[in-house]
Amino acid sequence: MITTGALAGPTLMSADPDDLTGFAGWAVELMEKIGPIGAGIAIAAENLFPPLPSEVILPLAGFTANRGDFTLAEALIWTTAGSVIGAAVLYWLGVAFGRQRMYRVWEHVPLVKTEDLERTEAWFERHGRKAVFFGRMVPIFRSLISVPAGIERMPFLLFLLLTLAGSLVWNSIWVLAGYFAGSQWDRVEPYMGAVQTTVVVVVALAVASFVVFRVRQNRRVRRDASTLGP
Repeated sequence: MITTGALAGPTLMSADPDDLTGFAGWAVELMEKIGPIGAGIAIAAENLFPPLPSEVILPLAGFTANRGDFTLAEALIWTTAGSVIGAAVLYWLGVAFGRQRMYRVWEHVPLVKTEDLERTEAWFERHGRKAVFFGRMVPIFRSLISVPAGIERMPFLLFLLLTLAGSLVWNSIWVLAGYFAGSQWDRVEPYMGAVQTTVVVVVALAVASFVVFRVRQNRRVRRDASTLGP
């Protein structure tokens, strides 16, 4: 599994941004060269590749605003713009992939049934707005939710508005945390990392529970069929 530390480099916990390496070091260099637009580019990349560490980039953008390289408003505007752009790319990938292609792929996935996908679509139809809005505040899921939104052809303007609102809330929390933490911006990261770890564990347990349930269900169906005979 890719960890935040592996992506950010061995000097992640240094309070001096200039000492960072890896993805975080690249983000710092972008911010130094092109200002808040660099923070936006880094967050757009994080949306497209969920393992990348937004829990480092957002507080770091806040700290950079704190020391006067750009304003707090610019940090918030550009990181949120990056979130929206990254989500829009994934949305259009979902549109391009399409519902029929998704069903063809789904039919070849073990332990799942077409009915599962139909129920998922029905759930998204009922709760899609809340899923997109609140999903922007959940690590990893905030990237993945854009794909079914595209597959289900949620109105693009509505998708953008929900993504903008959710991203603004989420990004503001961590940019402001980095801004007010100042040179101790790096102390924000463990809290964000703990949130991400919790989410990953919950998702993993949910998937494992589903697999166990489906395996037992299939065994029961086969057992009942063999009992009934030809």
